[in-house]
Amino acid sequence: MADNPSMGPSKMSKPPADVATSPVEPPAFDPNQTISYQSRMTRAPRWFGSFLASNSREKNRMRTELGKIKGAIPLLMKPRNGSKWTQQERQELKLMLRAASAVYPYLIIWALPGSIILLPFLAWHLDARRKDRERKAAAGPKM
Repeated sequence: MADNPSMGPSKMSKPPADVATSPVEPPAFDPNQTISYQSRMTRAPRWFGSFLASNSREKNRMRTELGKIKGAIPLLMKPRNGSKWTQQERQELKLMLRAASAVYPYLIIWALPGSIILLPFLAWHLDARRKDRERKAAAGPKM
């Protein structure tokens, strides 16, 4: 039975050829998202995916903060070499010190003997702070 153009397509008609019937593509892997690890490692415990994601987030954060400190030594040596800091250089030093203070928990873990035992607690603490900030941002400002 042929389709009658005035009556519309029949119920037995096939979908048009231009409609793509490809399977749905999975979302791109994001190393900062816990769900990315959990979807790839289905047999691993849930906490392990969270651990890997927080490790990736903190690694990227540390790289960013350490990148802000580049060039600090020549700037700090300026007064010792007989020069004075300009106002702009003082601002740069303040930003560098703030970036260095954001990295201090990692430095404590590496510098103190036996402090590697604290590493899981540090990861948990930093992840809890991040989740708390996200919850507060999602709730919006209070009046």
